Amino acid sequence: MSFARVIHYATSILCCNKGSMDLLELYRKVFRRFEISEDHFWYIVRKCPRFAVVKNAGACDAASEERASDCTVVAKTSLRICKNYTKYECGDCQELHLCKYFVYGNCRYGKGRKQCKFSHDVRSEHNYPLLRECTLHELHEEDLFLLLLQNDPSLLPEVCSHYNKGSGPYGACTFKATCTKVHICQHFIQDDCRFGHRCKRLHTIDDFGRRMLEERGLSGEVIHDLPFIYKNVYRLNASVSYPEREAAVEPIARPLMQNEERTEICLHFIRRNCRFQDQCIRVHFNLPYKWEVFDGEGWRDLRRMEEIERAYCDPRNTHSPGSRPVDFLTMTRDSDPVRRLSTASSVTKPPHYILTTEWLWYYKGDHENWIEYGKPDDKQRVTSVASRDLELAFLTDGSAEVTVMKGHRQYYLSFQDMYQRNPKHNTKRRVRRRPRFVSITEVENKIARGMEQDVRKAHRYHQLEFAEIS
Repeated sequence: MSFARVIHYATSILCCNKGSMDLLELYRKVFRRFEISEDHFWYIVRKCPRFAVVKNAGACDAASEERASDCTVVAKTSLRICKNYTKYECGDCQELHLCKYFVYGNCRYGKGRKQCKFSHDVRSEHNYPLLRECTLHELHEEDLFLLLLQNDPSLLPEVCSHYNKGSGPYGACTFKATCTKVHICQHFIQDDCRFGHRCKRLHTIDDFGRRMLEERGLSGEVIHDLPFIYKNVYRLNASVSYPEREAAVEPIARPLMQNEERTEICLHFIRRNCRFQDQCIRVHFNLPYKWEVFDGEGWRDLRRMEEIERAYCDPRNTHSPGSRPVDFLTMTRDSDPVRRLSTASSVTKPPHYILTTEWLWYYKGDHENWIEYGKPDDKQRVTSVASRDLELAFLTDGSAEVTVMKGHRQYYLSFQDMYQRNPKHNTKRRVRRRPRFVSITEVENKIARGMEQDVRKAHRYHQLEFAEIS
């Protein structure tokens, strides 16, 4: 059984159920096809960026004591429709080149003899690699389109905030029936409307809204599902993706492992001087990194750890070498989850601490190469921020957005989806955070030098102590 197959199947189920589903109901449907354990399924939903988990009345948070049965899973994607494609202003970018009305299900050119100027081919030479990179290449068209509608903010009109204020059939909206935003109850979308069917606000799309949406090109099927889609849009905006936090709701059955919080390697143990020994809250290991695989019962060490680490430190690599490679993007090997433990980030410790983990930040260049922030590109241009700056910002707020300058151009780097965006041209580049490679030999040499320094310090201390006694 492959985790990728489970993720694809769960995504298909969600899209067939208007983009979201109760967590336990989704698990039951997935279990009919894949006999996956509750722990493994919880791990996938919690760690995979394809899914957001929210409480039925709002976002789950780390302090929540709600059970998994109170939560909803919503399908996510970072893919977007390129806005500049239909303006003939985009050559090659990391966004889909598709006709917007084709996604709406109502392109008039696609149905007649006259061919549409814009692509209706989700598997085109430009689109297919993007779908494959996001593991969406096997998704049915209608499922992909629903996924885009509830994730791409440029595709649907906003909910009218003025309609949700004041009294009267149009609330405080001065445009009334000519408003280009959707008139629907905001509390209904947030799943907290106290009035239910007695509410004065709309819980469906009325005739005025339908005509406005049809003029925008939306098909009748999409318009019918819009209340559900807007609910999912709200849930996605209210949620926090699990890669940026630890657990949020109680696991379906039992915790994945008893000591899951012990994920930082002890710097003092590496130097052979941890005074807490077995009581230490950190992991005791002889390297500043540790690769482990979950075998269904617990975490166990992977073989050829240095080889895996060497591959992982190169931002070009998405897999480790060997017949059973580790997938660095999904952090799995075959169907089993993989994790990398490490020492504290170098930016959190003084410079004299040895064997901290130095994280380097890269963006994808124009020629499939990866360029470290703060280093010159092929045209000798340098970004305004370096790896250390980004690492500090990332540890301060893992969901923040950082402004980056390169020459006269301004970019925004989002830690949440790890993309660098150019707001002027609406293009984006992938970003990766990888550690600097440290070999086992280098670790041993650094430990030896550190121990020599400790001996010299102790020797000087005893000399001073002897002089005072004399």
